[in-house]
Amino acid sequence: MFSALRHVRTSILPKSQVGSLASRTLLSRYSTNSANIKVQPDEPNFLESVGLYFDQASKLSSATPEILSMIKAIDSVLSISFPIHKEDGTLEILKGYRAHHSRHRLPVKGGIRYSKKVDLQEVEALASLMTYKCAIVDVPYGGAKGGIAIDPKEWTVDQLERITRRYTLELCQKGFIGPGVDVPAPDVGTSAREMSWIADTYRQFNPTDVNASGCVTGKPVSNAGVRGRTEATGLGVYYAIREFLSYPEVQAKVKHNGKIEGTKIIVQGFGNVGYWSSKFFESNGAKIIGISEYNIGLYNEQGIDIQAAHDYLKNNMTLVGFPGAKNIENSSSLLEMECDVLIPAALERQIGLGNVHKIKAKIVAEAANGPMTPGADNYLNNKGIVVLPDLLLNSGGVCVSYFEWLKNLSHVRFGRMNKKWDEQGKSKLVTLVEKNAGRQLSEAERRTLIHGAEEHELVYSGLEDTLIVACEETRSTANNMNISYRTAALVNAINKIAVVYQATGSIFTK
Repeated sequence: MFSALRHVRTSILPKSQVGSLASRTLLSRYSTNSANIKVQPDEPNFLESVGLYFDQASKLSSATPEILSMIKAIDSVLSISFPIHKEDGTLEILKGYRAHHSRHRLPVKGGIRYSKKVDLQEVEALASLMTYKCAIVDVPYGGAKGGIAIDPKEWTVDQLERITRRYTLELCQKGFIGPGVDVPAPDVGTSAREMSWIADTYRQFNPTDVNASGCVTGKPVSNAGVRGRTEATGLGVYYAIREFLSYPEVQAKVKHNGKIEGTKIIVQGFGNVGYWSSKFFESNGAKIIGISEYNIGLYNEQGIDIQAAHDYLKNNMTLVGFPGAKNIENSSSLLEMECDVLIPAALERQIGLGNVHKIKAKIVAEAANGPMTPGADNYLNNKGIVVLPDLLLNSGGVCVSYFEWLKNLSHVRFGRMNKKWDEQGKSKLVTLVEKNAGRQLSEAERRTLIHGAEEHELVYSGLEDTLIVACEETRSTANNMNISYRTAALVNAINKIAVVYQATGSIFTK
């Protein structure tokens, strides 16, 4: 499984060289990729965009210039290449990365994605976003990200397992994984299956680590995962949009009644995040009038049946021909249709200067990482369209990953110790109320009132509370400083991270 080790080429780049190497050696793929024609050639690439957002917010933060420079820089990057034999016997050299943006809090946290578009610039940008995202929602992690430059659809399950285990071996050998060091999670092209392979490989090299299950999150529930993790990011998107719609200033700005019921939504991307966010909105009365996938767009003014669309995609591997909505060949045109909320839930850089002037949504809620360029963001803010930033909107995944990590370290399921105790206490209270009220409750009513929380309900509760607090903090900063929600979220993140850096003093810099 781990043969041909002598062919591995590995490089760990120091902090001072990471950014410059990326800018010297990596060409921006976005201006030439036909799937990204909405981004103009002169717009900054993904990593540069993250840097521009940071610079804008840093001017309004309370951090010193020295601390700001430390926060912005990438700590380290692992770059590896290794051989894998394909089914026809040919040998292919694969390229993989893992970036640690900031280790001000340990472990660092971030997903692993499998995509041919994975490169050094992308993982650096995503690792940076993870640092700020964790700070915004008060999750005690630094930011990281990783990936392998492959299309998982081109490989068999057996090959994907060997690729995943080999990649994990490299992370183990270089100290880039561990429950107290670096805790990956699923991302584009990966799932609970890959996380199980990673956890098992880590255990092989760390057989005495009692906390080995905490080396990765997003695992199956039966393999030390946590209930609620699969839908966490989509649920977080729902909670955050719901909160912002409840703010009077947002309602006045976008002329909306603040109710989820009847809200018209268009979703770009129908993967895990797009599906679950659509599902939660639909179940609370919203209408998903449009779904945009890479090869087809669906539109139905009366609302698309989300479960029917999901089942059709699962059975046919495509949404083309779905009978419950009008099929639109130019799927990107759905981004430009009128709606209350547009949710880009696909990949980065989907809205740029080439198409931003066509956006008719009242609110753009970024469920994907970096779906908008700085120029497009500035245009929408000036136009009065509310932009809800990815740093906050899609933080549900890392929040529940944190809960899974805590579960792994405590070695006990949430609710296991107190569920029956809570039910007994509620039962006594209900009995007392029944005596005073002179009416016996039905068995169904009684079960509903005394029900003790299950694990997924505790996870949902923790996520909801986290998002409510983070949204209110972002709102408060934005209103007090008269700035956009993205800048406000970043200002809050920078100030929180700066406090940690200040605590270390100058012991390592002087």
